[in-house]
Amino acid sequence: MGIYLNPTNQIFKEAVNKEIYVDKSLLIDHIDYLKEKVNKYICVSRPRRFGKSTDANMLVAYYSKGCDSASLFEHLKISQTKHYAENLNKHHVIFMNMQNFLSMSHTLDEMLELMSEEIIDELETYFHFSSRRPILSLMLSKVYENTNEQFIFIIDEWDCIFREYKTDKEAQNRYLDFLRSLLKDQPYVNLAYMTGILPIKKYGTHSALNMFKEVSMLNATPLESFMGFTEQEVRDLCLKYDMDYHEMEQWYDGYQMSRDISVYNHRSVVSALIDRKYENYWTSTETYEALRVYIDMNFDGLRDNIIQLLSGESISVNTSKFQNDMTTFKSKDDVLTLLIHLGYLGYHASDHTCYIPNKEVSTSFINSIEDSNWKETTKALLNSRALLEATWRKDEEAVAKYVEEAHLDTSILTYNNENALSYTLAIAYIYARNHYTMMREMPTGKGFADIVLIPYRDKPAMIIELKWNREAKTAIDQIKEKQYPKGLEKYQDQLLLVGICYDKQTKKHTCTIETIY
Repeated sequence: MGIYLNPTNQIFKEAVNKEIYVDKSLLIDHIDYLKEKVNKYICVSRPRRFGKSTDANMLVAYYSKGCDSASLFEHLKISQTKHYAENLNKHHVIFMNMQNFLSMSHTLDEMLELMSEEIIDELETYFHFSSRRPILSLMLSKVYENTNEQFIFIIDEWDCIFREYKTDKEAQNRYLDFLRSLLKDQPYVNLAYMTGILPIKKYGTHSALNMFKEVSMLNATPLESFMGFTEQEVRDLCLKYDMDYHEMEQWYDGYQMSRDISVYNHRSVVSALIDRKYENYWTSTETYEALRVYIDMNFDGLRDNIIQLLSGESISVNTSKFQNDMTTFKSKDDVLTLLIHLGYLGYHASDHTCYIPNKEVSTSFINSIEDSNWKETTKALLNSRALLEATWRKDEEAVAKYVEEAHLDTSILTYNNENALSYTLAIAYIYARNHYTMMREMPTGKGFADIVLIPYRDKPAMIIELKWNREAKTAIDQIKEKQYPKGLEKYQDQLLLVGICYDKQTKKHTCTIETIY
């Protein structure tokens, strides 16, 4: 066994023995199928804390000749598959965590030299060959020529160069060329499995690593259910640990990998279960100031789109031109695509739209906007709690005042109809998402209620109806006439009806609130 050649299973063993471990071992069966039947080059990219390294360490533990992992896998799902025993600890594995090598180096060239020397040293010891030149691909070719032995390459954090050397295009290209010469069309490669946050970097009109099958947040096929915890896995965990699944869903779900599969990120779910409380875990691993840098660029009016996203809307995005790095931005589509890969946005492949996936992520957008001082938008977010409490008190003047202060000054949200007012209200009541599920245009009774707030626990449900150039009382009358409360019978022991109107001439808001018992 070695550190890089045929490593031990120690890291995966520690993961399996943690208080909370979700069995994702069937990934091995999928990877083996892809290797044999589709493509032996696989690059899986997904955001931080979505289990990439755990998967890489699992593959090392399963394939590596440097350990005996039978006791680790015998109780996992993979042990029930047809070819499980055929590959268990039967392969030469070369494991490279690129971030570790980078942290031990001062330059890219130093990193590549260090990595090559360390792996070559272990190859020489194991195969009893010596290398005249410190070129890793030549050493591996020599081993293959003399022994016919192939290697499985597991490369974790493959894209760290593009995060650490964001603006050094020359270093990035040298790195890509190194990986290409190491892996592409080499007979000693049995499997190359890479993980990272970003998809494979393009330069010019091509990719240096175009032999890879890419699995990403834009296209997770065929590994959709392995991109995070599935809904059923989280339901099972909530049942086991007596946690509220619905609240877990609101906080951490929302990454739609296919029509039928939506996933959660590992870290947040596990942390919430251990701490027994729901809060922002995942985004706390990287300062929200990083998000602010991107949205403050304001390409093509990106800020207006961020407000749409915060209000619960999805917006169209063209992901095809993104260069898969963190600096080459030519439009807001490039920034939005990067935010999808970073996990700040979800993506619907069916209609090419993006959206804010859950409450945890929305808090990072809110923090970024508040620190950036987006005028009325920031004021609306800061006043959101006071607005909600004023609504609970049925303080109509205070509600009208806070809504008026939230009057958004963005180009797409200039007040000219009830839809624009709806955007403002969705932002102004954003704090309500701590207590409610917010639904816009909810079908109920004989029509569609503008905004409905469904409580998680002991708060009153709310129906908010909006009117433009009308009296606020007409909004309450419409709620009753169209029987909007009919779909909310279970909440009618305390249901608030809220009518809000904007007068275009006076530029004033008015509010009427009634309670149904």
